[in-house]
Amino acid sequence: MVPSLMLNNIDITKLPPDAKKDFMKYAIKLTQKRKQSTLSKDFLSFVKAMWPQFIEGPHHKIIAKKFNDIAEGKIKRLIINMPPRHTKSEFASYLLPSWMVGRKPDLKIIQTTHTTELAIRFGRKAKTLIDSPEYQQIFSTTLREDSKAAGKWETAQGGEYTPPAPDRP
Repeated sequence: MVPSLMLNNIDITKLPPDAKKDFMKYAIKLTQKRKQSTLSKDFLSFVKAMWPQFIEGPHHKIIAKKFNDIAEGKIKRLIINMPPRHTKSEFASYLLPSWMVGRKPDLKIIQTTHTTELAIRFGRKAKTLIDSPEYQQIFSTTLREDSKAAGKWETAQGGEYTPPAPDRP
């Protein structure tokens, strides 16, 4: 039996050609929907889809689990203490806001970092990701047409990303 003609142990080899074609079309749509559901519900799956070069470590699974818990309302506060170069900024300041606003397009996010410039840079990265075709295959969140600022932007659904006020000497 040809593997591509099997879905959940359903043998479609005896179906007429037009029925096979329809079945396969719907099987592909179902597979895409399942993948979309996984990526929207699981932070680490989302990361791997958006960042193909990402190399997963055990600490990433722990952080991702905590981010899933935040998204599901199981925890309200989280402090991440790790050495530099362990992906905490990429996860917490760029990918997490993008994923969260995808899940809840009217979410309002305030991004704080040790400098305003860094918060704006993360905002720009998040905005670019949200505008990407890969992201749009997962989420229906869109940015407002008039939301041009790199670091501060709004979604068409009422969400916002706001960095802190500019640094003052």
